[in-house]
Amino acid sequence: MKINDEQPLVSVLMTAYNREKYITEAIESVLASTYANIELIIVDDCSTDRTVELAKRYGERDDRVRVFVNEENLGDYPNRNKAASYANGKYLKYVDADDLIYPWGLELLINMMEQFPDAGWGLCSLEQDLNRPFPFLLAPGDAFRYNYFGPGLFHKAPLSSIVKNDAFKAVEGFSGKQHVGDHELWHMLAKYFPVVLMPHGIVWYREHEDQQMHSNRTIPQIDFKYTCGAYHFILESKDIPLSKKEKQTIITRMKKDIIKLIIIKILKMQLSLALDFIKMFNDKKYGYKNAVIKNITGIKEKVH
Repeated sequence: MKINDEQPLVSVLMTAYNREKYITEAIESVLASTYANIELIIVDDCSTDRTVELAKRYGERDDRVRVFVNEENLGDYPNRNKAASYANGKYLKYVDADDLIYPWGLELLINMMEQFPDAGWGLCSLEQDLNRPFPFLLAPGDAFRYNYFGPGLFHKAPLSSIVKNDAFKAVEGFSGKQHVGDHELWHMLAKYFPVVLMPHGIVWYREHEDQQMHSNRTIPQIDFKYTCGAYHFILESKDIPLSKKEKQTIITRMKKDIIKLIIIKILKMQLSLALDFIKMFNDKKYGYKNAVIKNITGIKEKVH
């Protein structure tokens, strides 16, 4: 396919671990894109099935596809960072090895992002806003308000995101916290960079029994980690783009939610889980690695 050099290069990042059932469809969905100027970076995390073999077949016949195999298993979020380290594009677009992107997906994403040169990132697959059509831009403070006082924003998975490479590097990517790393990254990006909000119909998320969410977590525990992480972030981030009153309202509400969850576990005689929740609430490691940023002066200059 002929490349249009006037189009910004998009690095599609596909991390994989034992995805032989799905990776062929995922790769073909990317290569079928109407947007031509792409590179597809596939990073395998020591699969024990035929994932690498299948991926390399595409690398042999399409020079836009590059396949890397880790020397050791890194895990989900560290592997996402690894994939980003190979990227040459202006934009990073995650498409996991068990998900799909529609043929028009990249073209729509780039078209909408390019309408807002100041944006550092974007999220799609959002329910429509009742007051304005997509796409639209939210400044950092407004992104936090949209999430905490509006329909919600930071709950989206990496598949729903598109991030400028420079913005990703400026906040140092994913911290590596299991299950909540994307939730954390959106908070970090929203502190410094405007976000573009975009509609459904761009990507397709597959649900299946092999997913990480089905293997080693329960919904109450993950919800509690989300809440604890957000609580510590809001509590400790002095430069968060909200007024003191807004910040205190969020802290108070989340604190009540956390206490309510603990009380429910106690009443259900799930004392061990309640104790775990109390430890999480008091342990700042369940907060955000950059809750208090050192040397934050000039971070935006990294992308300008």
